Amino acid sequence: MEERDFFTEKDELKPASLNCPFCRQTENYEVRWRRRTKKASLPSHASQEDRMKFAKARSYLVRIDDTISCKNQRCRRRFEITSLQTVAFL
Repeated sequence: MEERDFFTEKDELKPASLNCPFCRQTENYEVRWRRRTKKASLPSHASQEDRMKFAKARSYLVRIDDTISCKNQRCRRRFEITSLQTVAFL
């Protein structure tokens, strides 16, 4: 059984204030996240090992976007998002 069988996935946008390293301008950006919410119950074909993994599983967010384009009309360069975590537990 895969880890994805334990969760329901949904994509969402969250605002973040990021600073462009090239033009040094701070703007608000919409960053894409994938919300993985733990299911209420385990599928019936799960083994004992899967039941142990499911008991330890927690809901969490995974950041999808690694880079973002600057909103400044003169800059417009892509930069890495380094100030946000890639995984956040709920």
